[in-house]
Amino acid sequence: MPEAPSRLAERGGALIEGAADLSRTSMRTRFDRLRVAWRSIVQASVAATAAYLIATDVAGHSQPFFAPVAAIITLGITVGQRGRRAFELAIGVAVGIGVADALVLLIGSGPAMLAIVVLPPMVAAVFLGTGQVMVNQAAVSAVLVATLPPAAHFSGARFVDALIGGGCALVVNALLLPADPVKLVKAAAEPVLNELAATLREVADAIEARTQEAAEHVLLRARELDRLEAELEDAVAVSRETARYSPARRRSRGTVDFYAEASAQIDLAIRNVRVLARGVVRAARLGENLPPEIADAVRDLAAAVLALREALADPDRADEVRAPALHAAAKATQVLEQTGNLSVTVVVGQVRSTAVDLLRGSGLTYDEAAALVREAAREVEDTVG
Repeated sequence: MPEAPSRLAERGGALIEGAADLSRTSMRTRFDRLRVAWRSIVQASVAATAAYLIATDVAGHSQPFFAPVAAIITLGITVGQRGRRAFELAIGVAVGIGVADALVLLIGSGPAMLAIVVLPPMVAAVFLGTGQVMVNQAAVSAVLVATLPPAAHFSGARFVDALIGGGCALVVNALLLPADPVKLVKAAAEPVLNELAATLREVADAIEARTQEAAEHVLLRARELDRLEAELEDAVAVSRETARYSPARRRSRGTVDFYAEASAQIDLAIRNVRVLARGVVRAARLGENLPPEIADAVRDLAAAVLALREALADPDRADEVRAPALHAAAKATQVLEQTGNLSVTVVVGQVRSTAVDLLRGSGLTYDEAAALVREAAREVEDTVG
């Protein structure tokens, strides 16, 4: 029986509304991509133009095709990548073009000669530097030269053009609209700290659930933290180079260094949380008791992680990390005084170690952080005693 007109109208309206929502989402995504990439677009345009003008007006080359091409290719890797990789790419372009240009004049071009032309530039790139980016780009540049009409004689002009283009790209990247290193590292730090706090809360839930399934699930989640931490490390490296080499961003070096030091401690905290999760799995498998107070201590660690997130954005709030971290260490120590099975010993040790890591991430030295944790533990022991 055919559907009633009213029902068809409802379904049609729902489809139209869904399509409209999808279109709005898609447009937002497009504008977000443009907002992120506009700086790179402007840099590429300026670098390509500058490279072409230098190659024609300064170097006197009549057809400096490879100057703007090398500039655009090099800038394509500098966004979110380390300066060394950008430098390797610029050199790779020049090496590939220079070697291939000489070979084409000697043996000719065309498909039959392509393998012969590509091989030496890759060998030269490997010999000059171990970077895979440099080797790959040397090969790509050689292919480009081999498939273009050869020059009448070897002059090295294409090689020089490639160096000009790569050099312009590196200079423009450092001087024109350089990325904000603080925003870059902050954007990478927030996700890892948010996920670390969420993982700790799930560890606490698994302790209270006392099931092997819950414990194994949170262990898998803890292992996934490595990916976010790796992204933070890359962001720190890029931010440090930007703050060091870009005159407009040098005032950010202190803040970036603060994030860099905290990143090392966040990495240690992630390692300790992973061991903590394994301890919870062990307790669940063996049926050993982990008192509810341990779960409370782990939730205090989660609060300290979120406090550290705020302290990184505003160093004046560093003291806010101290209270929940020390409360976690003290509460875990109290549980150890009351329950002495091996699983509790492992979990308490990781809680205390993570507390030290978070305190160090807030700006304390190892000695200062360890002393505060020991003092908190002694106060508990004196109270129990």
